[in-house]
Amino acid sequence: MKLKLVIILTLVNLYFNQSKAQTIDVKRIDPSNWWVGMKNSKLQVLLYGKNIAECSVALNYPGITLERVIKVENPNYLFIDLNINTNTQAGTLYFNLKKTFPVIKKGKVIGGNEVTQSFPFAIKSREKAQPKAQGLTQADLVYLVLPDRFSNADPSNDKFDDMADKESDRKNPFLRHGGDLKGIQNHLDYVEELGATALWLNPVTENDQPTTNEGGTMRSAYHGYGFTDHYKVDRRLGGNDAYLELVNKAHARGIKIMQDIVYNHIGKNHWWMNDMPAKDFLNQWDVYQNTSYKDQPVIDPHQSLYDRKVAQEGWFVPFLPDLNQKNPLVANYLIQNAIWYVEYFGIDAYRIDTYFYNDLDFMNRCNQALTDEYPKIFITGENSVNSVVSQAYLSKNVLNVPFKSNLMSANDFVLMNAINEALTGGMGWGKGFDKIYQTLAQDILYYDPTTTLTFVDNHDQDRFYSIIGENYQKYKMGITLLLTTRGIPQIYYGTEILTKNFKNPSDAEVRKDFEGGWPEDAQNKFLASGRTPKENEAFGFFKTLCSFRKNSDAIANGKLMQFTPYDGLYCYFRYSEKQTVMILLNQNETEKKVDTARFNEKLQGFKKGKEIISGTEINDLKTISIPAMSAMVIELK
Repeated sequence: MKLKLVIILTLVNLYFNQSKAQTIDVKRIDPSNWWVGMKNSKLQVLLYGKNIAECSVALNYPGITLERVIKVENPNYLFIDLNINTNTQAGTLYFNLKKTFPVIKKGKVIGGNEVTQSFPFAIKSREKAQPKAQGLTQADLVYLVLPDRFSNADPSNDKFDDMADKESDRKNPFLRHGGDLKGIQNHLDYVEELGATALWLNPVTENDQPTTNEGGTMRSAYHGYGFTDHYKVDRRLGGNDAYLELVNKAHARGIKIMQDIVYNHIGKNHWWMNDMPAKDFLNQWDVYQNTSYKDQPVIDPHQSLYDRKVAQEGWFVPFLPDLNQKNPLVANYLIQNAIWYVEYFGIDAYRIDTYFYNDLDFMNRCNQALTDEYPKIFITGENSVNSVVSQAYLSKNVLNVPFKSNLMSANDFVLMNAINEALTGGMGWGKGFDKIYQTLAQDILYYDPTTTLTFVDNHDQDRFYSIIGENYQKYKMGITLLLTTRGIPQIYYGTEILTKNFKNPSDAEVRKDFEGGWPEDAQNKFLASGRTPKENEAFGFFKTLCSFRKNSDAIANGKLMQFTPYDGLYCYFRYSEKQTVMILLNQNETEKKVDTARFNEKLQGFKKGKEIISGTEINDLKTISIPAMSAMVIELK
């Protein structure tokens, strides 16, 4: 009886094991969904599962045609090219995968068992009412927030035991601190009060990265620049639902969203890395090769191709695998993901990380795909360079060069350096305000310099207030320059209340928590009652200028005219058909009386003005007294 029971159980196990083995297992489909009515009818879908390359693929959905099935080195992947006609209706498409499994008897294949399984893929209607891809202009002010360090509204999502980095500790500057998207949403009133019209968030995409040894210290990826799943918002920030809610709440207040995106690399824990689709999805080297971090080999007409390859295809750091965007499957995946974020969440702009490290032909294709779908979208690129030539070459320009970039906006690192050097380097030929004047004089190289993203600090730079020696008068001059010169200004969280620090010993020193963003904080800097008198003065100064520029046609739509700095004085005008604004800056330690005769080119027809910062009426424009170490913003009448 026992022998008969063993035989029966064995046959049952064989049956269930064979049945289990004869299952098509699709673990993942990317993108996670798509939409009808997109301008580009083409879509490439990635399917991932055990040995699915052995399957045939079919579908039956009115208006959608299967054009091609692509197999790669790894049999666990299929890439499916679809065409979605303009009259297609929303619904659920099913990928029907068919595979013949061998039937084995007594160790021999005696036939085949054909198995067909269907896997759903959502085809959605586009949300017409939701604002999306509104873009940015000179009328905007961008407020940069590092989500992990701004405000923690939900401590329950600070850490998860099933993620690679299981730690969260505010006492450790290198670990996660628990800030989240709900925390940002809870302080939209602060952003609105300040006068910012757009939020730039450091990456929100999932970063399921382990802590890494950097300079002998274990550090987390709280900054967000090592993506591990392109179609998930990190759940420690609240996940997809929290991001969608934040975008909608911001839009309801007239605040736009600029998302930080990374095409150049992924995190070493990206789901691809456990089972690569193909070796050439990454830029491969015989031995590890780091990028040189140099932009010159990319633009140099005398360039070494080897140096260019190292700059663009070398890895940014060892734990951020470098993507090969020359592979069309990689390129399509990244482009579709960028479009997906705009359509799904309704974001308005992109800031592209590590721009020149990417394949630039790919970047042109990606930028074009986004602007074809969303004509008003704003796209700006991070190129931490030291020359206007490099900065212009890597964006839309008037240069006669073989490669022509279509990037609409550059992060203006050169102007940032010029402003900081002008306020710290004394006066004289090539010094002081002359630095700014010379930099802006090279705007002739850009196709449209008004689209540049201007700033005095960000998450990768020393804090502005520390750079200028915590000198409040210099602070006001620098902020006045930032908010009134050409371009789209960006302010880093805390700069408006004199947050300070240098990147010594690490970036963590300039990425401290915003005080008041955690319930246990002793002071709440979101409120006037929690700020010091000096912080409130700075906030009020900032708010006054923001309020003016928000309603200024000269700032939003006007041109820039600058006059040569002389004797520590710098004068420029922002002007349109409706308004003219005169900006005067005095770098001297003493008050100066300015004979304005040399500015008559722009003063003709005006007899008086109002100084915006102080509210003072100016009844005689022929001679203007400007206090020591100060700025004046005069609306002419």
